[in-house]
Amino acid sequence: MARRPAQDSIDSIVREAMDGVVRRASVAIARAVADLAAAQLSEQLEVGVARAGRRRPRAVVAARTTRPRGDISRWAADRRARRVPNFVIELTGLKTKKQIVQKYGDGVVFEKGKPAPKPR
Repeated sequence: MARRPAQDSIDSIVREAMDGVVRRASVAIARAVADLAAAQLSEQLEVGVARAGRRRPRAVVAARTTRPRGDISRWAADRRARRVPNFVIELTGLKTKKQIVQKYGDGVVFEKGKPAPKPR
């Protein structure tokens, strides 16, 4: 039991001696990490600005976003319809979905090669 006070005093002496060293080392390490982070951030910003000025070729962008259009033989004027096919424009003489729905009603179906449905 007599050794315990001696160990406590050695521990406290070592801690006091290391306290100043650890403080100085931690400040130096923090500065080095901050400098490296700032350098890397500025490099990434420069690369990002350079990339922002470049554009992808149109063919690459178009190939990703669109799918090839097939031949439409049947079309319904409903909420999901986006564009009016040419054969419907030829049948009705109307160019917009809104005009077609107003004249024929919502959900009317047009088929290629068949006469136009009766108006409302």
